[in-house]
Amino acid sequence: MSVVAAFLYQHGRRVRPVSIDERVHCPEDKSQFVWIGLVDPTLEELQTLQRSYGLHPLAVEDAAKGEQLPKLDVYGDQLFVVARTAWLESGLIRYGETSLFVGHSHIISVRRTSGRGHAALREQLEAAPALLAQGVDYVLHAILDFIVDGYLPLGEALEEEVLAMEQRAVDSFLARSEINRIFEIRRQLIRFQRVLAPTAEVVAKFIRLDLPGVDPESRPYFSDVLDHVRRVQAMADGLREVLTSVFEFSNLLEQQRTGAITRQLAAWAAILAVPTAVAGIYGMNFEHMPELRSPWGYPAVLLVIAAVCGWLFVRFRRTRWL
Repeated sequence: MSVVAAFLYQHGRRVRPVSIDERVHCPEDKSQFVWIGLVDPTLEELQTLQRSYGLHPLAVEDAAKGEQLPKLDVYGDQLFVVARTAWLESGLIRYGETSLFVGHSHIISVRRTSGRGHAALREQLEAAPALLAQGVDYVLHAILDFIVDGYLPLGEALEEEVLAMEQRAVDSFLARSEINRIFEIRRQLIRFQRVLAPTAEVVAKFIRLDLPGVDPESRPYFSDVLDHVRRVQAMADGLREVLTSVFEFSNLLEQQRTGAITRQLAAWAAILAVPTAVAGIYGMNFEHMPELRSPWGYPAVLLVIAAVCGWLFVRFRRTRWL
């Protein structure tokens, strides 16, 4: 059985467990509802819930299939919401999916490949009965907020890695593995933004539209969730810009260092060209070379070579070529 928790609540208090084939309908009391949580349910279990709570077959099909983008569908007096969970694992962003069936007296959460359970969230909500008594729309907000808050740690972890990479780019050349990591993180962020954008659209609909089962008084709560999504979006956009600047800055530094090395080599080549040229002249072994017979010829030539090389060395040091 993939049912993690299934309870009936009234006035913010847990009343009793319920089974998935038990129909609970309380049209007059908003504070009385069923919250059922499932993890990787079978198609038979979803079909049982479909018969018990009148779930739309298209919504059941999407929940069974998985791999949906965040969305909000309205089926009569019921809502079907899909949200994507995300977490960082071995330097990569992993994704899960949470589907939510929301009616007047029920909220059913279906999690697939999710890294965080809802047990702690359920305990947190049960510890605040005054808020839980507001009904399923508050639970829906809490689950969406819980999912979006899970985005922040991965964004902060990537941010720390990118800033450390930026500092290494200043201190030394980036290795090939670090360059590959820059492009890998960039690809991860592009995929992540494809999740963030529809998530923001879904949450914004709870603020702008009149939806069945969602009280207008709950809109400030969803507005808070939207602020969190936009904060993560801004963080992802900023990280992409930093990654681009790190790569460009690394290229500029590498070009600068390569240019400095090239100038140094050229300076030394110019210095060494002087003794090479003089040695080449006297290596031609012509017969009529007067200085060959002079007792001061050899030290004089060495002195001239040393003076010229020393002068060139001083000039190159002043121009910072050495």
